[in-house]
Amino acid sequence: MERSQIWFAVGTLTMGLLFASALADGDVVVLTEANFEKEVGQDRGALVEFYAPWCGHCKKLAPEYEKLGSSFKKAKSVLIGKVDCDEHKSLCSKYGVSGYPTIQWFPKGSLEPKKYEGPRTAEALVEFVNTEGGTNVKLATVPSNVVVLTSETFDQIVLDETKDVLVEFYAPWCGHCKHLAPTYEKVANAYKLEEEVIIANLDADKYKDLAEKYGVSGYPTLKFFPKSNKGGEDYEGGRDLDDFVKFLNEKCGTSRDANGQLTSQAGIVASLDALVKEFATASNDARKAILSQMEEEVGKLTGSSARYGKTYLKAAKSCIEKGADYAKKEIERLQRMLEKSISASKADEFIIKKNILSTFAA
Repeated sequence: MERSQIWFAVGTLTMGLLFASALADGDVVVLTEANFEKEVGQDRGALVEFYAPWCGHCKKLAPEYEKLGSSFKKAKSVLIGKVDCDEHKSLCSKYGVSGYPTIQWFPKGSLEPKKYEGPRTAEALVEFVNTEGGTNVKLATVPSNVVVLTSETFDQIVLDETKDVLVEFYAPWCGHCKHLAPTYEKVANAYKLEEEVIIANLDADKYKDLAEKYGVSGYPTLKFFPKSNKGGEDYEGGRDLDDFVKFLNEKCGTSRDANGQLTSQAGIVASLDALVKEFATASNDARKAILSQMEEEVGKLTGSSARYGKTYLKAAKSCIEKGADYAKKEIERLQRMLEKSISASKADEFIIKKNILSTFAA
């Protein structure tokens, strides 16, 4: 298999994983013009939120609606979904949506909706869906991946020189903080498997001394505490999910996308690239000499790069021992494994191995 073919196969798999993840945002089903009538009006009732990404009221509703989705994720007779009306204008127009968010209930077997007019809290929404859907579901407690800091834990977590830490200083009454909350939770979700990256927050209204110590005068204030600077740096980037992801990838050396999936660059160590290119085209005898150079280079690496370096060395040794087809066959095996139901941490492990192996494929 040519290197270009392997990259195509890797890209195809990555796109497949992204497509699969696009069908749901947490436990809320993402509805589009293509799948709406396949999901709604069928053999279960459906509560659908029609929203716009820029809408402040929608952002405020988001964490409540996600709690609702988590509560009903195992209820086979009810669907909790949402439609992005900026992206699917004709679908929203079809159902008379003129303001955001609009929440409508579609009974089982019907595409004639009933508008929800009640409070926009998870508790009220659960009660409404139970009444309309004939269910008896309890409101779920959604676990958070945002680390909650206190005066007792702040120094231990934030000043840990083995961790890159992003901290939101917030106040419970702050409207902008409430708007940021669902996005900040998604940031934490995206980096939950990164052991050296911490997404945290501090109630600056409760812990005023810490807020004053770090010069916090407005809410929310975001500060980044990298391994190399525990004095803290002001975060001045955008407050959309993609902005945070770009910032953290650049600062922390990570390779995550907005869904928390590893990109095709995950595990790649630039300082080893030139040696791998030599290795990929060298004779078996020459490869042993290049392997020695790689071992020397890997010995200089630290942190996650050192871990990835060990995978490079293992791949190189396997290529020498098992022949020219090893990288191609192992990539194909990893692709098959990734198509199965596996844990997120195991998927990370396989994607990193696959990315590194692709650099050995001539």
